[in-house]
Amino acid sequence: MAQRQGGIRRKSRHKMTKPLRTKGKISIRNYLQKFNPGDKVVLKAEPAVQKSLYKMRFHGDVATVIGKRGSCYEVILIDGKKKKLMVIHPIHLKRSKS
Repeated sequence: MAQRQGGIRRKSRHKMTKPLRTKGKISIRNYLQKFNPGDKVVLKAEPAVQKSLYKMRFHGDVATVIGKRGSCYEVILIDGKKKKLMVIHPIHLKRSKS
């Protein structure tokens, strides 16, 4: 049986593209943003940073911040009936409007 080709960023060409006006340097404000436990966040990947990136199947999902681990945040996401704990860098998190 053949081995599956590709890694974590496989088949993510359109998800990982940035609009032309946002290409270039990353905002330090987004890199150092703070979240409190209980905050709702949207998982939105920053393509220029691969540190603490989640699986692309969760892209655009809403999760809840549980706490902080180092410079990253512990986030719980409900996937079907299971709760999944992920450690994600704040550059990949956006505040949810709802």
